[in-house]
Amino acid sequence: QVRLVESGGGLVQPGESLRLSCAASGMFFSISAMGWYRQAPGKQRELVASISAGGSTNYADSVKGRFTISRDNARNTIYLQMNILKPEDTAVYYCHVEYAGYWGQGTQVTVSS
Repeated sequence: QVRLVESGGGLVQPGESLRLSCAASGMFFSISAMGWYRQAPGKQRELVASISAGGSTNYADSVKGRFTISRDNARNTIYLQMNILKPEDTAVYYCHVEYAGYWGQGTQVTVSS
């Protein structure tokens, strides 16, 4: 059974940083493309960043230059380093196994002064 557990969310002020983690189990992690998505109140869920099995990355235009996705295959974990956070980054952030449709439970990120 695939399980994805996100952590690292919280309340920060604009300009600060957070690092999200997603620990995966029950799957062949090292050969799986993974993604971070977010959903703000009243909005559709959107892709934030993705990383292929080989380490290639893709980012939404709104986070390019501020966010970095990475993976540690030894720990079956992906990360999302979020810098220079803005109020519009406020959302629930979800981990996703690309092409397979598995989702984590989400972690809340709130950026507010």
